[in-house]
Amino acid sequence: MKPAAFDYIAPKTVEEVISLLTTHEDEAKILAGGQSLMPIMNFRLGRPGLLIDINGLDELDYIKQQDDHLLIGGLTRERTVERSPLVRDLCPLLSQAISFVGHTAIRNRGTVGGSLVHADPSGEIPTAFCALDGRVKAVGPDGERWIDPGEFFLTFLTTSLEPTELLVEVKVPVLPQGTGWSFMELSRRVGDFAIIGVATLLFMNGDGTCREARIALGGVAPTPFRAEEAEEVLAGQAIGEELISRAGELAGEAADAEDDYHASAEYRQEMAKIMVSRSLRQALARTGKGN
Repeated sequence: MKPAAFDYIAPKTVEEVISLLTTHEDEAKILAGGQSLMPIMNFRLGRPGLLIDINGLDELDYIKQQDDHLLIGGLTRERTVERSPLVRDLCPLLSQAISFVGHTAIRNRGTVGGSLVHADPSGEIPTAFCALDGRVKAVGPDGERWIDPGEFFLTFLTTSLEPTELLVEVKVPVLPQGTGWSFMELSRRVGDFAIIGVATLLFMNGDGTCREARIALGGVAPTPFRAEEAEEVLAGQAIGEELISRAGELAGEAADAEDDYHASAEYRQEMAKIMVSRSLRQALARTGKGN
């Protein structure tokens, strides 16, 4: 199929983009990698009157460290982040999560900012973003604002970005030495959307107990989310198999999945329990504190 007719503009600055969004609002769509937008348009599930192509905005393509955070431009390609030595060394969870996104050709074009704005609840980058407790910077006609994950993802394919705002930067924390991390997903085939994705982080104390745990799930609710009750079970404890199993049970119970043609809600919930436990074991092993 082919998309419905649309106008096309390729602005050269962020200011131009904001001006166009302000003028056209709901009629306009941002074209970055286009890996989600173009199929939606080709099937005529979306019919924007104007495409604003931001691929000429080199100012939004970067990865850099600022103190204890990594800053990633909204237009930075997924493959660039996946292969970045800086990201692999300082935030390996993000590199691992991105390696599950589609295939290499898709990651060569897809952008980190575009994946977050698309807000697919099964998306690997949104799930990792929740576990990392990252933030996004949005710019609009009233200036800029920082948005946390719980505030950013509203429901299926929907974020809190205003029609006149552009996501320009993603900020994720550098993981301290000794942090346990893991990203796992279950999919029908390599490159398919995840039936369930799990991102876990374990921040450890010197005595081997867990200072803080983070468990994020994708594919089992209208948005990616943190399994907070499961996290609380692990905090302050010396983690062993009994606690890992309990955390998996609680994470699965927190799922709010629905039946679809990939899997039933019951299957997603059961697999959430198993995948969270597996991911926690891997994260614990990476801390060097495993029993």
